[in-house]
Amino acid sequence: MRHTLPIAPQFYVTAPQPCPYLDGRQERKLFTALQGEEAQRLNDKLSKQGFRRSQNVLYRPSCADCSACLSARIDVNKFKLTKSQKRVLNKNKVLERKPSSPWATEDQYQLFRKYLSARHAEGGMADMDVFEFAAMIEETPIRTRIIEYTKGSHLMAVSLTDLIEDGLSMVYSFYEPKPARLSIGTYLILDHISLAKEARLPYLYLGYWVPGSPKMGYKANFSGLEIYYQSSWQPLDNPEVFSADLHPMNTVPIAEQVANLSLPDSKPVKGR
Repeated sequence: MRHTLPIAPQFYVTAPQPCPYLDGRQERKLFTALQGEEAQRLNDKLSKQGFRRSQNVLYRPSCADCSACLSARIDVNKFKLTKSQKRVLNKNKVLERKPSSPWATEDQYQLFRKYLSARHAEGGMADMDVFEFAAMIEETPIRTRIIEYTKGSHLMAVSLTDLIEDGLSMVYSFYEPKPARLSIGTYLILDHISLAKEARLPYLYLGYWVPGSPKMGYKANFSGLEIYYQSSWQPLDNPEVFSADLHPMNTVPIAEQVANLSLPDSKPVKGR
């Protein structure tokens, strides 16, 4: 005997904590567990609705009175290199790309610590030890790759990248912080655009674009950028239209957010 039952994930909300992007704001996240045989389908579906993966959790900002964080992705077929981006490619043409299964190494961790010390010394990951780092890299229930970029025998950059139904998702990346003129962070995005094109995938997911945040505003420098706004993906034609101003009417109640989510179809479940 077989029954078809809806297998719906449970959603939760984190307690408010200081926002890492905008001073004086409180951050809150809507999240759900990512596990079991339906993990890949759930990740594919929710990634298209602005969610991001962190280990075995999918999350999306859901702040009480702020809606500044907007999911961002690049339509790789609409992307066009600027002169400055062409120079970045030329500066880093000596780097060799080495993709592999997600496995943490001591060299990766040392580069990660160096990167955090230079760029995010006060951030939430600053105290991450080697075991937590290994968990970030290795604990994934979906298709994930660790992509190393080397110059000779020297590790220069690392990207933790998910493969999803309609694109690549850059979960987290870190790199040699000096010299800054190499713009390795920009190079990683440019190389992932090439990777997506090679794989015939239409999108590169970049995480969040936050107007007014120096940490996240750089994403608007990439042509073909789209943002998830008012429940749909829209081209970011004019970044100046968006602001980080607070307004309680700009936010959607949690219950309404969850009710409006599109989830994978129900699946047949064997009954006893």
